[in-house]
Amino acid sequence: MCNASGIVFGVKNLNLEEIKGKKIIEVGAYDVNGSLRPVIESWAEPSEYIGVDIVRGPGVDVVCMAERMINVFGKERFDIVICTELIEHVRDWKKVVSNIKNICKPNGVIIITTRSKGFKYHGFPYDFWRYELDDLKNIFSDCEIITLENDTAAPGVFLKAKKPVEFIEKDLTTYKLFNVVVDKVVTELKDIDLRIFIFLRKILSRKKKRLHRFLFKTIKFFSRKNRNALI
Repeated sequence: MCNASGIVFGVKNLNLEEIKGKKIIEVGAYDVNGSLRPVIESWAEPSEYIGVDIVRGPGVDVVCMAERMINVFGKERFDIVICTELIEHVRDWKKVVSNIKNICKPNGVIIITTRSKGFKYHGFPYDFWRYELDDLKNIFSDCEIITLENDTAAPGVFLKAKKPVEFIEKDLTTYKLFNVVVDKVVTELKDIDLRIFIFLRKILSRKKKRLHRFLFKTIKFFSRKNRNALI
């Protein structure tokens, strides 16, 4: 899953040498609104391109939770790890980031695009986190950051990083990130807060549907009344 600006970022920041004959994995590959895959496969010839997501669909080759990629694929398997518009949607972002770093080979490339504070709630099926430039700078400080920039089209951040040969993974246990569920910076999302949030959204969704039906019937009633008055 990738938006237009994310695709542009990927095209600008990946080169033929990095792609040709290399093993690539796309994490969160379900093609909802675009993907780097057709661009990369038409541009060069990777030896392998695997799309991973939690459900089957366009662009998905392997159904697998991002938190379990090390178990499925093993460590240091891929030359390029692409993860576009996913890490805001996973509750345990720290485990997912750890998997992304560890399935990447030494000297391998990591491409990340994600959303920042100010971007609306968009559940696929959930939406949890917002990342700023400083967040990605800190989270990937154990890698060589090649490119780090804001999305100019919508609140978001893009990153290209290279995993060093002597990789020592950064401990993110106590790292705090802005969470859209509780509307504040937290180290993790508690079960009770998520349950309350889901419950409230269901209630609001029902109320919106009822309000929509009420307004529709009201408008229809008065339009008929006015039509009859004109006759």
